[in-house]
Amino acid sequence: MLQLALTLLFYMVMVIPVGSYLYHIAAGKKTFFDPVFDRIDRLIYKVSGIDPGKEMNWSQYALALIGTNAVMVLLGYIVLRIQSISLFNPNGIGAMEASLSFNTIISFMTNTNLQHYSGESGLSYLSQMLVITFMMFVSAASGYAACIAFIRGLAGKTKYNVGNFFSDLVRITTRVLLPFSLIGGLMLVWQGVPQNFNGNVIVDTIEGAKQVIAMGPVAAVEIIKHLGTNGGGFIGANSSTPIENPTMLTNLIELYSMMLLPGACVITFGKMVRDRKLEKKLKSGLLSADRQDLQRSLTVRLFGSEGRTIFATMGVIFLIGLGVCFWAESQGNPLLADLGLSQSMGSMEGKEVRFGVAQSALFTTTTTSFTTGTVNNMHDTLTPIGGMVPLLHMMLNVVFGGKGVGLMNMIMYAVLAVFICGLMIGRTPEYLGKKIEGREMKLTALCIIIHPFLILAFSALAIATTGGLEGITNSGFHGLSQVLYEFSSSAANNGSGFEGLADNTIFWNITTGLAMFFGRYLSIVIQLAIAGSMMKKNFVNDSVGALHTDTVAFPMILVVVVYIFAALTFFPVLALGPIAEHLTLWM
Repeated sequence: MLQLALTLLFYMVMVIPVGSYLYHIAAGKKTFFDPVFDRIDRLIYKVSGIDPGKEMNWSQYALALIGTNAVMVLLGYIVLRIQSISLFNPNGIGAMEASLSFNTIISFMTNTNLQHYSGESGLSYLSQMLVITFMMFVSAASGYAACIAFIRGLAGKTKYNVGNFFSDLVRITTRVLLPFSLIGGLMLVWQGVPQNFNGNVIVDTIEGAKQVIAMGPVAAVEIIKHLGTNGGGFIGANSSTPIENPTMLTNLIELYSMMLLPGACVITFGKMVRDRKLEKKLKSGLLSADRQDLQRSLTVRLFGSEGRTIFATMGVIFLIGLGVCFWAESQGNPLLADLGLSQSMGSMEGKEVRFGVAQSALFTTTTTSFTTGTVNNMHDTLTPIGGMVPLLHMMLNVVFGGKGVGLMNMIMYAVLAVFICGLMIGRTPEYLGKKIEGREMKLTALCIIIHPFLILAFSALAIATTGGLEGITNSGFHGLSQVLYEFSSSAANNGSGFEGLADNTIFWNITTGLAMFFGRYLSIVIQLAIAGSMMKKNFVNDSVGALHTDTVAFPMILVVVVYIFAALTFFPVLALGPIAEHLTLWM
């Protein structure tokens, strides 16, 4: 527990300055590195013919995002289909099959990185660089750009302009993803992660057998897959293998990489909304200077009052999940205990000894809360309740989330909570100083419903058709958990696998591809539409009849609303999967 506490404490120390830096980029404020990055950005704008000052409304922004992603999907698909050429292909990897190519390119463009192949045997180095690594940068930058546009809409400084997608895409890539990846990648290389273009190495083991050790540009893929909350792995065994994750230090680097930017987005949101509130108070004469308001509390200065609320809500859900997962894995397996085998270390099946239960539970909870999808242990071998935690967090899809997704989804629940509480106590439903009306509630309800619909509808299809049933390798409750995990991971754009599922078939490639596509783009379009609707509204005067969302009580209300919605939508199917398996194991 001391390991977990210190790890999370150090994360809090790092995320606040990164959040402030991301806020300066999102708000167009000056940073220390502008003299360098401005030159790079101007060159890219000139070569690409981009006008960074061109304003876009929410629909233009959404179309620019989807259109740009569509072009990249087409080019990436072509590369996967012709990767058998000799260029950067020392291992002689063949062309990828059509349905698998469809699944792979959708997976990496939607920031899911679900892999129905093993990286070391399924991709040439050309594909690893031109498709996988490139998509990891672009998909992450696209998601963060959408999040920033969404925040601008909620901040409501203009009636129509949410920014310029191409400018946001470039600035996030050059000022955040590239420099952070360079620093993190060099740290991984320092710790022994390979970064070369050599062919795989064949060695003799001490048992006299032959073993193939993967080589290639591993460190470059490894750092951006975590920093961009992409997931996937250069190697099929992912971050559980010493090639991708050789030491405890690399484990921490990868942990912090996937936690850093999603948490920073919440701080950015708090600061941008706080800016709007301060401007409004100054204009009304309620404050003589920003400093008076900022000195109220340390948390408001660091997070902003609304950012503090969202961060606290996510933090509570994350800590509950981490606690349950750590407790469940620490209990061990009762069947092994009945055989007289010691369970003092907890359930170590599928875990690396160098990480143990604590770091495995933390990595598991983090990777599915921040929707990264990388793993340092086998989720299929987690205890039933331990495995239910990552499954539930992907079903919720609000616990920080990757590339700003958790923030955008949590704000949907905040709007819902404000509306419900307003109806219950007879107060005006307002959020961020604007009234919540019919249009916003319809879009919010649609956005919240889409995610469970995709998971449950595709899961039902899988267990009702021959193509789906053929992929299930475990009978009973665990087999249902396999199916639920696959589609939860796809719809949440997470990408981690329960494994054991025979998923490289036409059925699983197409269905998960569709779940990834709709889970990504439908939510983004609806959320941008909500932001576009909110920014056109006039601010209303604060009154005693309004429900305040920056109080200590509101995070607790929000946690309850999230869990109630989860219970109403997912409890029946969870009861037939991990809960039933747990009762069978322990009773």
